[in-house]
Amino acid sequence: MEPSNRYRFKTISEYHKLAGLPKPAHPLVSVVNMEEVNMPVNGRSKTIIFDFYSIALKRVPDAKIKYGQQMSDFDDGVLFFMAPGQVFTVEINQDKTHRPTGWMILFHSDLLWQTHLAKTIKDYDFFSYALFEALHVSETEETVLNSIATLVKNETKSNIDHFTQNVVIAQIELLLNYAQRFYGRQFITRKAISHQLLDRLEYIVKEYFEYDDLGNRGLPTVTYIAERLNVSPGYLSGLLKTLIGQNTQQYLHQKLIDLAKEKLSTTNLSVSEIAYALGFEHLQSFTKLFKSKTKLTPSAFRQSFN
Repeated sequence: MEPSNRYRFKTISEYHKLAGLPKPAHPLVSVVNMEEVNMPVNGRSKTIIFDFYSIALKRVPDAKIKYGQQMSDFDDGVLFFMAPGQVFTVEINQDKTHRPTGWMILFHSDLLWQTHLAKTIKDYDFFSYALFEALHVSETEETVLNSIATLVKNETKSNIDHFTQNVVIAQIELLLNYAQRFYGRQFITRKAISHQLLDRLEYIVKEYFEYDDLGNRGLPTVTYIAERLNVSPGYLSGLLKTLIGQNTQQYLHQKLIDLAKEKLSTTNLSVSEIAYALGFEHLQSFTKLFKSKTKLTPSAFRQSFN
């Protein structure tokens, strides 16, 4: 497949073959029992890339998973979501011989062709979450997810007919909707950590806007802010949506408008100078954003103080 400990799987069948599993009953979707996986181990780690979606509830004692620069244990009740093309590395303690448990639902994007889920799957932000913010589920939540995985597995093992695709996709979409609900719960129950992140966000944004060279640096991007916080853009937007009802872009725009209002009401700088000072290349862009947020042009807002 690929040299040493790096594996890329273009199809679900390829993964089944290397993992020592029977050929999948359906070429585009499979539910894998982790106890049956027998992947070759070359060294202490292996890097894996799927060219298809993966939803996995795994327990691999004495193993860690690395996604980007983030590391996470395979603790009980942890759900991972991987989009096609994402790279993850599994590091295994070879001194231990515990077998992994749990399951994986693997499904190719071709399965979703011309379906509602094909259009909406990118709306599920957790496919882009850094894995250290994987979903930690309770026993009750895990029971729900296990039952859906079982339904998908049973459907793929029955006789495939023209109803199979719709039934499987409906179950996957149900699982994703439950996961979305459970993530909302996770944000709420982990308020202390969430608000610490919010405090750091406030500091980073304040620090960025205090620089004198915003005209050269430009406006802060969502990616820049997320990287400073060591989280993914999707996770940050999901967290902010839960805590303050705004995604990251909306939050940044609001901070920008607040600063613009301050400059318009307390300085003699022209509107053009303020726009440039805030990182806008064009006055029209600044005016358009300001009016969309305040219903007034910058000049009209300034006049309201006179």
